[in-house]
Amino acid sequence: MHRKALGRGLEALIPGATESVPDRSSGAQMLPVEEIGPNPFQPRTRFDDTALQELAASIKASGVLQPVLVRRHADSFQLVAGERRLRAAQLAGLDKIPAVLKQVDDRQMMELALIENVQREDLNPIDEAKAYKALVTTVGLTHEQLSERIGKQRSSISNALRLLTLPVEVQDMVSRGTLSAGHARALLGLAASGDQLAAARYVVAKGFSVRRTEAFVNRRARKPHKKIAAKQMGEFVEWENKLQQRFATKVRITAGPRGGTVEFEYYGNEDLERLFEAWGVL
Repeated sequence: MHRKALGRGLEALIPGATESVPDRSSGAQMLPVEEIGPNPFQPRTRFDDTALQELAASIKASGVLQPVLVRRHADSFQLVAGERRLRAAQLAGLDKIPAVLKQVDDRQMMELALIENVQREDLNPIDEAKAYKALVTTVGLTHEQLSERIGKQRSSISNALRLLTLPVEVQDMVSRGTLSAGHARALLGLAASGDQLAAARYVVAKGFSVRRTEAFVNRRARKPHKKIAAKQMGEFVEWENKLQQRFATKVRITAGPRGGTVEFEYYGNEDLERLFEAWGVL
């Protein structure tokens, strides 16, 4: 899906730092690549190697068309925006890169780095959500201000932030592209993190569409849960969670006077066969 372009992003914070290819008379200068340090506020955790190689090939052929943005840092420079271009220039073997030098403080630098990344179409949903969170909690933007800055509805921002309440393993699935953001939002219909993780693994294994995932989550959410005594919950909840994560299904442990039961839910014959295989029965 095509993202709406930023209307006020970099330009609102630093005049002249637009997305268009700038004129060299605008203040760009050639700086040694090795003298530009990384941005400590970079929100992106994953860079597509193939895309970087393609950008590096383009840079070899045509050069860096858009300068990176830097600030002075001690005796060298620190990147403010343009990490993909800098990395690709390094891959292309460039000694120098065009850069625009600006005086910005840490807060502006963080905001620039976050907003520049949010506007890119290849930012994965979890990194995007983390960028939103940083803009709200660290930079201090309200949801309304954030909506205006990036040109997105407040509801879209809220839905993105909700993804960060999912278990870390589920977030990793979304970051890797194993699960889409739509699948992940459907999993939020389950209250327990163990249920969310078990459902995520099952959905991935079955290759469910988003719509089928929503139906699956709705069925699981409607299932009545037996009340468990406080003592029993304290004794078994950890083991139930571990079994749920291991076998990707709901597990209940019920204690009796001289023993008890361990119940595994299944959702069709194929799912039952999957459990039998996991137990070594088949």
